[in-house]
Amino acid sequence: MQEGTEKLLDIIRNKALATKARVALGVRNPTPKLIRSAEDAMKEGYAEVVLVGNAREISEIGTSLEIIDTLDPETALGTLLASGEFDAVVRGTAKASGTLSHLKKVTGIDKLYRVAFLLTADGTPFFLAPVGIDEGGSISDKIELVRRSADYIRRFGVEPSVGVLSGGRMGDLGRDREVDRTLAEGDFIANRLQEMGIKAKHYTILIEDAISESNFILAPDGITGNLMFRSLVFLGGGDGIGAPVLMDDYVFVDTSRVGGHYTLAIMLASALVKTREEV
Repeated sequence: MQEGTEKLLDIIRNKALATKARVALGVRNPTPKLIRSAEDAMKEGYAEVVLVGNAREISEIGTSLEIIDTLDPETALGTLLASGEFDAVVRGTAKASGTLSHLKKVTGIDKLYRVAFLLTADGTPFFLAPVGIDEGGSISDKIELVRRSADYIRRFGVEPSVGVLSGGRMGDLGRDREVDRTLAEGDFIANRLQEMGIKAKHYTILIEDAISESNFILAPDGITGNLMFRSLVFLGGGDGIGAPVLMDDYVFVDTSRVGGHYTLAIMLASALVKTREEV
């Protein structure tokens, strides 16, 4: 693992504590676990957390947190962020499609780029992209995704080291046309990133080698990245903290609706507010 990455959680935690940003958390179909995770973020001092969702349903569970009552948290989150009323937003359990499409509308951004921040089963932090099934569809898209992600990672004082993955080993050349394409693409992307001043290496399909030497894993495409994320977090004992949308003017942390705990996602959002202030 790249030097300094193992301390990344401490860096993020300290920045969140120094900021205590005002963070809105999207709530649809609230659960005690979700509410408790938001309260824990508040108790730890990471942020001032406000719940955005159906006040009646949330109140039936019970909480001392402030609630913004709405039946449409997907629309409310983007509007609140763009208004400047909140320093950051965490999607929480709001639906992805409606939330992200409205976010694009209110921010005037045509294309959103995300990078997921994950923990392996042994607690090693790393970044992963692309993670959306419709992301990373072209070589240029993946290179731009890494470029934007590298800027974000450097804000935490960590130099990105990218492990580029593809669909097979070099010894598999000639077995399948699609595998050949991903191998050639992996070589090209790694070389291009190096030319851009970003440390990168093509690890072919050997993710076990990539994770031992890199702090940023670049999947061959968004479907593969999404499967990697789900396999690690929901089957492999890892943890998905959140996926910041890579924007200069706003802080938005995307999350999965599965799992239901958002303490670390709120911590990450608050820390990103601090890094944006420091730029």
